[in-house]
Amino acid sequence: MDDPVLLTGAEGRVGQAILSELSGEYDWRLLDRDPPTRDTRHEFVVADITDEDAVREAMAGVSAVIHLAGDPRPEAPWNSVLANNIDGTRNVLQAAVEEGVERVAFASSNHAVGAYETSERKPDLYRPHDDFLLDGEELPRPSNLYGVSKATGEVLGRFYHDEHGLSVVCVRIGNLTKGHPPKDYERGQAMWLSHRDCAHLFDRCLQADYGFEIVYGISDNDRRYYSIERAKEVLGYDPQDNSAEFVEDEKVASEG
Repeated sequence: MDDPVLLTGAEGRVGQAILSELSGEYDWRLLDRDPPTRDTRHEFVVADITDEDAVREAMAGVSAVIHLAGDPRPEAPWNSVLANNIDGTRNVLQAAVEEGVERVAFASSNHAVGAYETSERKPDLYRPHDDFLLDGEELPRPSNLYGVSKATGEVLGRFYHDEHGLSVVCVRIGNLTKGHPPKDYERGQAMWLSHRDCAHLFDRCLQADYGFEIVYGISDNDRRYYSIERAKEVLGYDPQDNSAEFVEDEKVASEG
C-alpha cells in the first residue's frame, strides 16, 4: 500500500495500540482534534471530523481509512454522539467516496450489542462452558446511546457499500487493555483484546479483500460470547493472545 492510510482518532487508546505495533508498516496520516501529546514522525492533521471540509482535505490522496474518532464515553449524551459519532462518521464515509478511497475500517463497539447480555444469560455467557455466541449476523441491540451511535455507524457503512461500492468492515471492539486482562472481571476477560491482536486485526482490515463485513474484535479467549470465526475467515485474523493464559498464570503464581 503505497499511498497514505488515514487514521482518525489517532491519539485515542485504539489508535495508540495500532501505532504501537504498525507505526513502521504504513505511511500514516494521523488525524485528531487535539495536537499530538508525543513526538511522531508521521504527518499529523489537527481537525475535527464534524468539519466536512477538514475531513475532505485530510482524505485527499489516501488509499484506506481506519476510522476511530468519536466520543468514546458509554454515558455520552445524545447531542455528542449525534454530532461526533453519527454525523462525523457520515462525513468520513462521504469524503472517502468523493476522494476515491477504496476501503474503510470502522471502529464499532461491543456496546452496539450490549443488551444481549440479559440478566437471564449472566454470568454464564462469560464462561467457557456456555455456548451462547454472537457472530455479527444478529441485529444490533445497543445498551446505551453510545451503542446506538455505533450501530448507526454500521448501518451507514452498509449504505455506503451498497450505494457507492465502498469496502467497509465494522469491528465491534471488545475490552482493549494494555498488558494483562482484568483478573477479577469475567466480562472483561470474555471480551478482552490485547494490543498486539488489535493491531494485527486492523492490519488485516487494510490488507484483506471484502465487501461489507461486521466482525468482533477480541483475542482468542477461552471465555467469550463473541465469535471471531468471521474475522478469521474473511480477514485472515490470527490472534495470538488468550485472557485465560494470563488469569491462569496469576492463579498459579498466587497458589505457589
